Amino acid sequence: MADQHRDRLRELLDAVLDENNRTLEDMAGGAYSSPYHFSRQLSRGAGEPPVSMRRRVLLERAAWELGTGRPVTEAAWAAGYESVDGFTRAFTRAFGHPPSTTAGRDTSHWLPAPNGIHFHPPTSLWVDTHEAATVRPAADVAELMLHHDVEDVGDLLTLAQGLSAEECRRVRVPGSAPLGWDGPDESIAQVMAHLVLTKEIWLAAIEGHDAPDTGRDDDPAALADRHEEVAPRWLAMVRDIDRRGAWNDRIIDALCEPPESFVISSVIAHVLTFSAHRRQLARLMLRQAGAAPGSGDPIEWLQRRTGGLR
Repeated sequence: MADQHRDRLRELLDAVLDENNRTLEDMAGGAYSSPYHFSRQLSRGAGEPPVSMRRRVLLERAAWELGTGRPVTEAAWAAGYESVDGFTRAFTRAFGHPPSTTAGRDTSHWLPAPNGIHFHPPTSLWVDTHEAATVRPAADVAELMLHHDVEDVGDLLTLAQGLSAEECRRVRVPGSAPLGWDGPDESIAQVMAHLVLTKEIWLAAIEGHDAPDTGRDDDPAALADRHEEVAPRWLAMVRDIDRRGAWNDRIIDALCEPPESFVISSVIAHVLTFSAHRRQLARLMLRQAGAAPGSGDPIEWLQRRTGGLR
């Protein structure tokens, strides 16, 4: 029986973008298919011939690399071109400017695509599903929830820093594990670690970076430092998604084993859902430890920020 969970289109895409597959024959061999059937399947599934897709995505990668300061010659070889002149002509034709002028430009490295499949740095593919959105998030509400979340986590970490290490590590809600695979949330230290590290992990997946060190740091002061670093990056990432109207894009998360794809709006909703749960769980535990964390109500938070004007 065939594997029902097998993602054949993803296998074809992997074959197209494998560093070792320079020709159509190489790609087809990597997907255990003939060149004819490989080209036909991918063109039907992605609306773009495999050679054209590989050339376009590698040019997108080259544009991103050039924007980070990589020399033109190195970007040309990495994109599979045998000469810098050939690369320069292809790049200029695609982007409207020569590769030597890319560094410092505040422009997207994506090219028009019939399928929404793009290079996302440094090694991920970002896939736009082109599915009609049944519900579109209200930007004001989403922004309020996101800012309330990061500020509330910061406030809870401040309270946790006023407790002893023993109080932070004490098991207070035995058996609490909201996600199961994510580990227990039985102590203040564990809950606060999850509140900070979850954003680090998803940011790495979305930005295409290596997985962060997920060793459960149970020192509230160290977690506060990490939160201070990740919070503005998290907010900036969501603002960029909203700016591009990319809520219904899919990210292929290479940090999963095997890689999985997720709708980006569901990732943000996932983080906010479990963060809200954990913030209230942290409040329960902090009260048990003698602290006064307040209700965590976004109405009260917004009233404080606006001087009671809302």
